[in-house]
Amino acid sequence: MKKVLALLGILLFATGCATAKSVPAPPRPLADEAAAGVTDPALRDLLAREWDARMRASPTWATHLGDHRFDDRMDDVSPAGVAAARAERRDFLAEARALPVDRLEPADRMTLALFTETLAGELALAACAPETWRVSARENAITAWIALGEDLVIASRADAAHLLARYCAMPRAIDGASDNLRVGLAVGKTAAAESLRRTVLLLDGELAKPARDWGLAVAAVHPHPGWTADDEQTFAVAITRAVDEGIRPAIRRYRDLLADEILPRARAAEGLGAMPGGPACYRALIRSNTTVDQTAEELHALGRAEIARVDGELEELGDKVFGTRDLPAILARLRGDPRLSFHDAGEIEAAARRALGAAKAKIPSFFGLLPRADCSVGRIPDYEAPYTTTGYYREANPDGSRPGIYMVNVYAPRTRPRYDAEVLAFHESIPGHHLQIAIAQELPQLPAFRRFGAWTAFVEGWALYSERLADEMGLYSGDLDRMGMLSFDAWRGARLVVDTGIHAMGWTRAQAEQYLRDHTALGENNIVNEVDRYIGDPAQALAYKVGELTIRALRADAEKRLGARFDLKAFHDVVLGGGAVTLAVLRERVEEWIKGRR
Repeated sequence: MKKVLALLGILLFATGCATAKSVPAPPRPLADEAAAGVTDPALRDLLAREWDARMRASPTWATHLGDHRFDDRMDDVSPAGVAAARAERRDFLAEARALPVDRLEPADRMTLALFTETLAGELALAACAPETWRVSARENAITAWIALGEDLVIASRADAAHLLARYCAMPRAIDGASDNLRVGLAVGKTAAAESLRRTVLLLDGELAKPARDWGLAVAAVHPHPGWTADDEQTFAVAITRAVDEGIRPAIRRYRDLLADEILPRARAAEGLGAMPGGPACYRALIRSNTTVDQTAEELHALGRAEIARVDGELEELGDKVFGTRDLPAILARLRGDPRLSFHDAGEIEAAARRALGAAKAKIPSFFGLLPRADCSVGRIPDYEAPYTTTGYYREANPDGSRPGIYMVNVYAPRTRPRYDAEVLAFHESIPGHHLQIAIAQELPQLPAFRRFGAWTAFVEGWALYSERLADEMGLYSGDLDRMGMLSFDAWRGARLVVDTGIHAMGWTRAQAEQYLRDHTALGENNIVNEVDRYIGDPAQALAYKVGELTIRALRADAEKRLGARFDLKAFHDVVLGGGAVTLAVLRERVEEWIKGRR
């Protein structure tokens, strides 16, 4: 069988897209993993079937998770594909709601509640139809798929053939994304004009590069053990042809659609309030991202209250560090003193590595659950760096083929403050995103949708909680670095104000940028990119503070009720030990833990 696969692989990647066909991969049993820890037979069957359907509908995600049955395929993101996936979810949701909840064990009942909430939330967002209008420098055809070559490790010629077949299918997926945007345009739904302009600039930058410099070409750059020089050359040529003859023209068509058809008719106002159905869509996005029922007005007020609190902390620490309690003077010093900024990209990366190393050394004292997956540091790609945030996290491949990666932005280093480096690293890596996400992926007693799901309020709430936890762990190097921690805290409070201001109260981009200048020490480039992010991904930024405040409130309640019996290690383990969950389920888990310890 291996010889047959190898021969098919040679034929496929040697002949290119014109003759590319599927190379069958060995089946991978999913039932046990999809329903791990579940005792009820009907629920086990439902979870297994739904997970299998989800993998078939999202083959690129399946590859990332280590399910290699569909490595030669692309997601069907066309209008018909989106509609079919939603119809499947409706059927599965109906099955889930028909299960006899009262007969389930408590653990199964919690899993069913999360499963039902997952499907219902996804279907609620269908009213927004985000695929028909959401485009930004962070979310577009390039950023969605240009890293696919990193997920599929080329261990054989068959793998190479799978990847090439996927690349050959990519133009159809890009055209499908374009078809969705045309559907939105026909009913007056578009991204904001400035977000579209920035996206076109990003696409132009990538289109100007030769194929060998695209992220998609990474699979052909590294040597493959056991291959001859002719094999390597043939594969590299096939990848280059797939990019130049198929993917590049599709990206060009996508780019021209944005620039020539959508941009002239794009909404001038930044917020969703100016889009047909926008107010209802924003309410649905708030619920989806925060998992709580709060109005935009309530969240706006919460943000202003948080800003007032953190402003006071900044004034107090500013007096200690700079000898003044004047907030504008403190922020001007942080933002404007060139001595507080990095000089070159190497310094930024070195600071990230130091912070990550220090955190790795400390976590055994604060957590019982520790992940097997390692975390490393990488640089945000050049094409993306001018338009994106200061850093983000790429989760580890669950099969161990790639560690988690804290991606740091080294573009324009003299605009990157030194005092932000540590807090950013702790948020994105350890004890933040990497610790939480890697632990969740490695929980064998949870079904797959819970191990790999991501409730934003929990995931981002934990990472924000981690920034202050890092201070308790003694990780900040000094008071200046704590100023960065406070600035980041103010940034997340300001998000509540700015995001709701833009999408529910008619704020302009300029108003939002000015609010961040007045209440955070963020650099100008970061402010511009952040506001563009809130415009392009409505309500996502609300999840941070909502989640963090919930975790802090649960900890305070546990400390009060348990007194000397409170164990911080055990509290962290119960918070992380159920994977990412809704905030309501998190409250249940912590309440059960408190009762058990009492």
